[in-house]
Amino acid sequence: MNTDAIAMFARYNQWANTLIYAAVAALPEGLATEPRVTTFGSIERTLGHSCAVGLIFQAHLQGRPHGFTARNMATQIGFDELSRTQRQLDAWYLELAGTMPAEVANEVVEFRFLDGGAGAMTRMEMLLHVINHNTYHRGFVADLMKQAKVAPPVTDLPVFLRDAYRRGA
Repeated sequence: MNTDAIAMFARYNQWANTLIYAAVAALPEGLATEPRVTTFGSIERTLGHSCAVGLIFQAHLQGRPHGFTARNMATQIGFDELSRTQRQLDAWYLELAGTMPAEVANEVVEFRFLDGGAGAMTRMEMLLHVINHNTYHRGFVADLMKQAKVAPPVTDLPVFLRDAYRRGA
């Protein structure tokens, strides 16, 4: 995959996260934090997990400790702070994807998983992981919204390409 493609996927990730966070912000009060039968327990905690993983891999990419002991926000932060953190993180990944030379994208970065196991991925693989991971968990959020009888936004890649990417939006 070339770096132009990864930049497009990073832009898609930012666009889709913006849509899903706006939809969650518009939910009736309490619906985003209402306990649900799902891996992370609620819509908001699912978003918190995705954000935490993005922060963990940001730290790996920067070669610094991340401070997480679990793949979720250690303490449940408010939705506004979570949303702000995700926007900043998406902007950081978009900037990285748009400026990273191919030779840097293919560098292998060694790191430790939270369970202590050794990990090694190229920088591009890390970017793709974060984007794919967000897509996966946006699907969880969309399903939880449907279960609550709320229509989630359409965040599919072809819709992004049609509505935003090709229009330069």
